[in-house]
Amino acid sequence: MTTEQATGDASRLYQAVLAHLQSGLWNDIRNARTVSWMVSGLLLSQRSTFPHWLSHINAGATLAQSTERRVRRWLKNPAIDLTSIYGPLITRALRDWGEHTLILALDTSVLFEKFCLIRISVLFRGRAVPLVSRVLEHSSAQVSTAQLLPILAEVKGMLDFLKLREVRLLADRGFCDTALMGWLRVCGWHYRIRIKSSLIMAAPGKKRLCKVGEVKLAPRETRCLHNITLTGQHFGPVHIALGRPTDGPEQWQVVSDQPTGIETFAEYGERFQIEEGFLDEKSGLFGLEDSRLRDAASLERLVLVLAIATLLLVSEGLQTVQSGDQRVVDPHWKRALSYLKIGLRTVQYALSRGRTVFSRLTLQGGPDPEPPSRRKRSDADPRTTLEVGWQLVFRPLS
Repeated sequence: MTTEQATGDASRLYQAVLAHLQSGLWNDIRNARTVSWMVSGLLLSQRSTFPHWLSHINAGATLAQSTERRVRRWLKNPAIDLTSIYGPLITRALRDWGEHTLILALDTSVLFEKFCLIRISVLFRGRAVPLVSRVLEHSSAQVSTAQLLPILAEVKGMLDFLKLREVRLLADRGFCDTALMGWLRVCGWHYRIRIKSSLIMAAPGKKRLCKVGEVKLAPRETRCLHNITLTGQHFGPVHIALGRPTDGPEQWQVVSDQPTGIETFAEYGERFQIEEGFLDEKSGLFGLEDSRLRDAASLERLVLVLAIATLLLVSEGLQTVQSGDQRVVDPHWKRALSYLKIGLRTVQYALSRGRTVFSRLTLQGGPDPEPPSRRKRSDADPRTTLEVGWQLVFRPLS
């Protein structure tokens, strides 16, 4: 494939993005060029609205109206297969994951009170990198397991291709469904799911115990229940961790396919990374809520553009930290920015100095060797509950 001449920040960024995208399964290479310009416009403007992209797109059109029409046609093109575009990118990045557990988060977000974004993300060192996203015309964040299974099956196909077998899925109580847990069991995936208080628990001998919410805990008490079954169908055996972190009435109830302990709450707490990801997209970094698109197919393609940008930035941020250059773009003595924001600053720094960006695409498993420093809440009781970023950690009383 020929390489176009790149002059200026926008054109050099476009070439760097195109180098990763052009290896996808395209029905027409012009579509790869269009989406590469869209990703470049998004990164340079940090806005999800077309007028803010136009000054950054140098695709040969004389009139701005022609450029905007080209973008809109791409977003409405039914021949574009989103999996064929994003699948090769994310699988290439995950080839470096290694033998570490891959932690996934499942969640939904409502857009414009009319659409539901369903997403499964890879949780990576404080950020959620999109794996598969779908947009439905559905005004509620609640979706059925039948709607989730095709998305989960697509994820499983990717992970099987990569031979990633050690997988843990995290989900909020809106996904508390024994049918989903059964599917995860068949896949061989582990899970931590927050459950509803109305679920019926039973002993292994099928003797009814009580509803989950009927187990009352004292403030700062945790309790673990092992080898029990759920609902009248006696799904199980499963394991449950119950905790009441403060003097308030709220209790945390997490079900797991593996024996539970205090650490189960911290494992489940990693799920909040995906909520930070939605915040970045909708109102933080990319301003998706400013988009004027109001049809599910076009929104899903726009979400793909945001997913590509997120993956590229997190990968770039990771490489900046690993190379020891983070203090070139992060003024803090210790890392205080996410890999996503370090990646964005790295791109801005490199473009302003004529340097290359996005030379490699990678996500590497394992714990973060240098987690970002965060302030501890002054009103938190160190003996009981500690909030560290998105984590919720229960500490036993001394």
